[in-house]
Amino acid sequence: MNYDEKLQNVTVLGAAGKMGSGILLLTAVEMADLSLKPENKGKTFCLNAMDVSPQGLAGLMRYLKVQVQKIAEKKTVYLRSLYAERADLIENEDIINEYVFDVLNIVRPVTTLESAYESNLIFEAIIENLDLKNKILSQIDKNNTKKPWFFTNTSSIPIHILDEGAGLNGRILGFHFYNPPAVQRLVEVITTDKNSREMIDFANQYAKNLKKIVVPSNDKAGFIGNGHFMRDALHGIHEVERLTEEMPFVEAVYMINKVTQDFLVRPMGIFQLIDYVGVDVVKFIMQVMNPHLPDEDLHSDLLDRLYDQGVKGGQKSDGSQKDGILRYEKGKPIAVYNPDLKDYIDISLFGKKVDEHLGSLPASWHPWKIVNFSKGGKDSMLETYFNDLSNLKTLGSQLARKYNTRSNEIGNYLVSSKVANKAEDVNTVMLTGFYHAYGPINNYLKS
Repeated sequence: MNYDEKLQNVTVLGAAGKMGSGILLLTAVEMADLSLKPENKGKTFCLNAMDVSPQGLAGLMRYLKVQVQKIAEKKTVYLRSLYAERADLIENEDIINEYVFDVLNIVRPVTTLESAYESNLIFEAIIENLDLKNKILSQIDKNNTKKPWFFTNTSSIPIHILDEGAGLNGRILGFHFYNPPAVQRLVEVITTDKNSREMIDFANQYAKNLKKIVVPSNDKAGFIGNGHFMRDALHGIHEVERLTEEMPFVEAVYMINKVTQDFLVRPMGIFQLIDYVGVDVVKFIMQVMNPHLPDEDLHSDLLDRLYDQGVKGGQKSDGSQKDGILRYEKGKPIAVYNPDLKDYIDISLFGKKVDEHLGSLPASWHPWKIVNFSKGGKDSMLETYFNDLSNLKTLGSQLARKYNTRSNEIGNYLVSSKVANKAEDVNTVMLTGFYHAYGPINNYLKS
């Protein structure tokens, strides 16, 4: 079965979710483009959008219509070639409307698993619950005579565990999109020694057609992205716990968040990143990874306490940030949660004092946005800035050096423990998937 044939019948599980909706959009567009090729004329392409929520599926179809319209508007020249034989499609508007119709016509919103029993390819994007994943994947496989391939979007569960639990005999690999899938260019592809060459080649071809940057990761819990992020987050949490011996909790959180954003030139501080992903999600990922890491303890009592108090973070349906460890106004932190008081304390009450305690940034400092999007000058900007920072004897410089050293250790550990094949792969994940301005395996701020 060739590439086009494999994509004639596909199912996305969890299609109305944050990740599933993006996966569905990308796959629907790819399948529509294939269906419009002359050699596929007359062939049926079907994409089952499976979710347990009818309301979610209704919202999904509205989302698809809007997004496909935008995609069509950006590639009208290409669409003219696809519809070259359609004399009735003259104006760009006609072509765009026809393409939107053709894409949406492929999608079948469904709420039952039976629709997946005819699919050649299953994308799994349900919650990170091993038992539930195994149950659903096993049920589909037992009722599907086509021996389908399963591409799981898990960000933490080892693939061989899913393979064994669902009895798939090597017909599953990790295809980890980053959030949001329609925008993020990175995909981690996690394979096992039981995957066929044909399956791996298909996965790479599919990613290439979606214009994704593929980083291979070996089958270790958390893979590269969460392998770094979870340990990096724990370092930040431990630093806060250490600092609370000499300052209030909210000041320590603000301090480490500022160090990780401003002093380390990152797009957001570590506690804002935890909020963005979700306190509950980070806690759960650590919980999933921990049993597979006997020499480590990926667990945080602080995250447990915050979760128990209902502090979860995450994002609203429009993509804006929910309050979590930090409270936000127009996307910027304005307060820090105090678990003792079970309330937020405004940063305006202590921020200036903490800033003075940290010390000033060097004159060569530029915010992440300027550094990251500098054309050709990023490396020299970073080298100058970090050299200047390392010469300072301030608390901010000390904390930044310590944090960067730990980040570097984590990156190298991912290579030495064979989670990543090489340092470049670790750096690519953090540069592309987390939008860092530089990779964790670097020569900056060595202690």
